[in-house]
Amino acid sequence: MVKEYEHIRKPEWLKTKINTNKSYNRLKNLMRDKRLNTVCEEAKCPNIYECWSERKTATFMILGDTCTRGCRFCAVKTGLPNELDWGGEPQRVAESVEIMNLKHVVVTAVARDDLKDGGAAVFAETVRQIRERVPGCTVEILPSDMKGDYDSLHTLMGSGPDIFNHNIETVRRLTKRVRAIAMYDRSLELLRRVKEIAPNTPTKSSIMVGLGEEKEEIIQVMDDLRENNVDIMAIGQYLQPTKRHLNVERYYHPDEFNELKEIALSKGFKHCEAGPLVRSSYHADEQVNQSAAQRRIKYMKGYEETSGEELNKISF
Repeated sequence: MVKEYEHIRKPEWLKTKINTNKSYNRLKNLMRDKRLNTVCEEAKCPNIYECWSERKTATFMILGDTCTRGCRFCAVKTGLPNELDWGGEPQRVAESVEIMNLKHVVVTAVARDDLKDGGAAVFAETVRQIRERVPGCTVEILPSDMKGDYDSLHTLMGSGPDIFNHNIETVRRLTKRVRAIAMYDRSLELLRRVKEIAPNTPTKSSIMVGLGEEKEEIIQVMDDLRENNVDIMAIGQYLQPTKRHLNVERYYHPDEFNELKEIALSKGFKHCEAGPLVRSSYHADEQVNQSAAQRRIKYMKGYEETSGEELNKISF
């Protein structure tokens, strides 16, 4: 079955237009100037042109650019990890958020199983520095499972993220084949513990389809996430990043994604993004809770009333 799909062209609904406009190019140059990594680039996200051109949100990848795991779906580089820049990296991320005047930012990271806390302290400092520089920007964090170290989870949640995101990635049956080191039940427990620590913080998780799962298994993932009080779900098409990665077993039609979205909402999810090009951070700025959104609007209103001279200092 795998070989059957290897030579089939991607359907029309998976083709995206390259839009390297002025905003996109400026943002790309800024990332290089600040020596920052983004999951948008490293994971070859198909929505990079849309998100970067609109400058509403960006997904920063901290803790270096080398992951200690080797998941068979992921394009991020794996190997021996980089030396951490404990103080400089959070500052550079916060400076970039300020320069870009983002209204929502997602902070994710490579898995750092070599670190005792999985990088939680750097995560928390990054959130704090963003809050200090851009008080109205809402912040979503997307960490690894930190191998089940829940003391580190408390460190993360102490920074007060607006959304906690952790991707379960696939159905239970395919987890060992798709994910490296990560465990299906450990991901569920992580999401459940977040709600115990911060009951009012929205939690979120995502899966890819097209890896050989059955519809009933996708629905079971929905049930498992809801049983652990997950509020938001994203469902997208798996796309093979290189020939070394898992093959696509099937391309789902947009109508199928619409059906999955309706099922998810009927299960009680407060929000569900589902579509061929949907990724975990897609339209993330629309998923914050009401209090966080109000804080953001209040700050942005103040920004709009700032003098032109002051705006020039942080405009892009």
